[in-house]
Amino acid sequence: MAEITQRDGAWSFDGEAIRIVPGRDRGVPAVRQALGELTVPLVALAGVAYEPGRKSGRLRLRLREGADPLLQATGGKLPDAADPYQLSVEPERRDLAEYLVDEVRQALTLEQVEPDPCDRYVLPGPSVPISASAGDATVSFDGERIRLDWNWKTEESKKSGGPRTVLLPDLEMVEWVPAVGLENGYLRFITAKATATAAPKYDPHAVVLYGFKKDPLMALVAAAVVARMPHPGAPAKALPLPAQPPAPGPVPADAPPAGGDEGEVDHDVLLRRLRELGDLHQSGILTEEEFTTAKQAVLRRFSDA
Repeated sequence: MAEITQRDGAWSFDGEAIRIVPGRDRGVPAVRQALGELTVPLVALAGVAYEPGRKSGRLRLRLREGADPLLQATGGKLPDAADPYQLSVEPERRDLAEYLVDEVRQALTLEQVEPDPCDRYVLPGPSVPISASAGDATVSFDGERIRLDWNWKTEESKKSGGPRTVLLPDLEMVEWVPAVGLENGYLRFITAKATATAAPKYDPHAVVLYGFKKDPLMALVAAAVVARMPHPGAPAKALPLPAQPPAPGPVPADAPPAGGDEGEVDHDVLLRRLRELGDLHQSGILTEEEFTTAKQAVLRRFSDA
């Protein structure tokens, strides 16, 4: 088993999965501590690397697109410190880090794991019920409904409508955008009935994020919701094919030509019948014997006309 323990966490690899345990040091971000222990199966991985640095190195996992609800919900925009798939490595532990990388890469090769996008979530995402307080609201999710409760920082017109509840079947999209510089971030729940037209500050389906340390906790709520929505890469359900009309059966040799009476035979009608018989024969509906018999019958009528 390959294993490395650092102040901000420990990683171990048993040949089938990487076990990630967050550290208990005060410097470990709250989002990683709240997320808790993770087991990343080999099939979820697209790659692994050790990145050396001047003061410390970094282990980094690269997951397959669509394998993890957290990365799906955040679009890969989690800050490095809050990313559970990174581990800061002290210089004296570099050999252990490189050994773990070699073991994981060898297993990926032996198991022939392809780095293609996933059509289902391999990791389960955060467990429910889950709740987080950040920005201008507290958001709770019990697996079926999302509840937004406002706080003293909420804009008055948004707060005046009271707490907001969104049912999971009504949800179409979850957006999580971190605060960058002077720009606030937000967590928004978009439904078919309420499209995202207002700014997050005024949107009763959105939480404004101001760039504080607890903001990434909202990403855990977003991930828990996303994990219970249809996977964006899942194959579309095949629509039923329209009913096909029954194939025409063999034409009786003595059948009267279409468009004419038994006693009145038109040359144009007979010619059309010959063409129809030829088409049926070429398409395989009439056998050679059936085609010959029917053609002779039409020719006899042609000569009698």
